[in-house]
Amino acid sequence: MNTWTVVLIVAAAVLLLLILSVRIVKQYERGVLFRLGRVIGAREPGLRLIIPIVDVMHRVSMRVVTMPIQSQGIITRDNVSVDVSAVAYFRVVDAIKSVVAIENVNAAINQIAQTTLRLVVGRHTLDETLAETDRINVDIRTILDVTTVDWGVEVTLVELKDIQLPDAMKRAMAKQAEAEREKRAKIINAEGESLAAAALGEASDTMMAHPLALQLRNLQSLVEIGVDKNTTVVFPAPLMSTIGELGNFLTHESAAATAGSPPVNGTTPPSRMNAVP
Repeated sequence: MNTWTVVLIVAAAVLLLLILSVRIVKQYERGVLFRLGRVIGAREPGLRLIIPIVDVMHRVSMRVVTMPIQSQGIITRDNVSVDVSAVAYFRVVDAIKSVVAIENVNAAINQIAQTTLRLVVGRHTLDETLAETDRINVDIRTILDVTTVDWGVEVTLVELKDIQLPDAMKRAMAKQAEAEREKRAKIINAEGESLAAAALGEASDTMMAHPLALQLRNLQSLVEIGVDKNTTVVFPAPLMSTIGELGNFLTHESAAATAGSPPVNGTTPPSRMNAVP
C-alpha cells in the first residue's frame, strides 16, 4: 500500500467524521444534546458540531402546533348527551423538558385534552355549554397549562369547534325558540294596542273639546273613500245631523230675511201699522 492510498484513506475518514459531526439547527428549532446518555444542554439555531458516536442531538420544533381534538360523547350536568369536538394550539417552551420529561408530547397532549374536554363540559348544563363557550375554553386551557408545564409545553389556545345535539333535542329547542318568538310578538302587539288606545282616548278628548274637529275628520274620511273612485258614498250619522242642522239654520235665516224685507207698493206691514200711535 503506497503513501497516496494511505493519504486518501485518512482524508476519507476525516471527511466522514466531519460529515457525522456537523448538525444544522433551523431557526424554529432547538437542539437537545446528549453525551453518553446525559443531557449537555440545548443548542441554538445555526451550524453545530458534535462528537460522532459519543453525542446525540434531538431537534425540537418550537413552532405553534395545531391539534384537533376528535369528537367526544359527553353527558352534560342536566343529563343531555352531546358530541363535542375542539382544537388546541400549543408550543414547546422548554426543549429539554419536552424530550426528557415525556416520551411523545403530541400524543400526551392529545389524550389529556380529550379527558379535560370531557371533564369541563360535563360540569356544565346544555344551555351553559352553548352560551358560555368562552368560559369553557378558558377552563380547559387552565387545566391543560397546569398539567403540561412539567413537560415544557405551553397551551396557547383551546376552542370548542363543534357541538352536535340529538335530533329530539334540536326539535325541542326549535319549539322553544318558536314559542319565545310568539310570546314576544304577542307582547309587542299588546303594547301597540295599549298605545293605540291611549292615542284614541287623547283624540276623543280633543274632539269633545272641539266639535268641529270631528266634522273635519268625517270630511277627511270621505276624501279617503273617494280616492278609489267608489260609486257608493257613505255619510256618517254625525255628518247627516250636521247637514240637517245646517238646513234648519238656512230656513230660519230665510224666514228672518223675509220678515225684515221692505213693504210692497208703499203699504206698511201690519206689525208696523199697529206700532204707530
